Amino acid sequence: MSEETRHALLKPDSVVSNLKESEEDVVLNISLRPKKFSEFVGHKDIVDNLKIAIQAARQRKDPLEHVLLSGPPGLGKTSLSHIIAHEMGAKITATSGPAIERAGDLIGILTNLEKGDILFIDEIHRMSKVVEEFLYPAMESFQIDFVIDKGPYAKTIKFNLKPFTLIGATTRTGLLAAPLRGRFGIFYSLDFYNVEDLAKIIKNSSQLLSVKIDDAATLEIAARSRGTPRIANRLLRRVRDYAQVLKIDNVDQKSAAKILNELGIDRAGFDDLDRKVLKLILESFGGGPVGIESLAASLNEEVDTIEDAVEPYLLMAGYLKRTSRGRIATRKAFEHFGLKFNQEQQQEIF
Repeated sequence: MSEETRHALLKPDSVVSNLKESEEDVVLNISLRPKKFSEFVGHKDIVDNLKIAIQAARQRKDPLEHVLLSGPPGLGKTSLSHIIAHEMGAKITATSGPAIERAGDLIGILTNLEKGDILFIDEIHRMSKVVEEFLYPAMESFQIDFVIDKGPYAKTIKFNLKPFTLIGATTRTGLLAAPLRGRFGIFYSLDFYNVEDLAKIIKNSSQLLSVKIDDAATLEIAARSRGTPRIANRLLRRVRDYAQVLKIDNVDQKSAAKILNELGIDRAGFDDLDRKVLKLILESFGGGPVGIESLAASLNEEVDTIEDAVEPYLLMAGYLKRTSRGRIATRKAFEHFGLKFNQEQQQEIF
């Protein structure tokens, strides 16, 4: 690859270098989402249970019970919500927790819902307490209370809503208030995907994107996708960009590996931030333990970024451990970077 071509593909404002999604990528990501259960890959137990709940609700001609979906970003919470709406034959209204700043913002949304409609709230744990409490009677008895006037003339008016289904998605279940969590009748936690399921998703997406790719290449991309479909599709789009520029007619395993190495995604699926976090723990803190605040300060990153974007995969893949004393790198992390593992130090910690 010429230096000029490489620079064009990895320029600082490129979505390749930082893996942030452009507007075009967001649109493509939506187009790659499965539209019905038959197209959805993975989480078989959850899908089977949802099918039963949906079938039962349709037979009773009732709205589906409120659903709470939790798990790390990119595992299919939004996709499942839209599939549920499709299978129920219902209209879906989507919003997010941070977008609902006041209870008044929610009144207009709730009063416009028809019977059986679905309200999807992403990052529901980020709603304010006032909005949460306003939602309780709406979820439980399909009523909302709003106050007219102020002071001695203030009075509360009850407004009846049409029965609807609330689907909440959260990456931080522990931040949800217990009363809100308890009002969901259906609760599922989504886990990371295995490589085989990710390879199926990549194969399906490659057909939609008109990318010719062999099975070995899909497995190579899947192995570096951190167990997350959103990342798998994102990496596939970047591989497509390289294949287009370099005029690669059919992407094989060797080509895919070379492209992903160029993107800075190693065989473990680590990007630059993952490597910085692990190397800091290994080299500056001797493998740990180290507190999350110290890590964030040393890296000049937000604590939430490390907790939400980095740690879940490192913990799941066995490169990091959480203890009461802080984060500790495992033997697997030492071996990944070719460093000597100190068995005695690890035994002293535990």
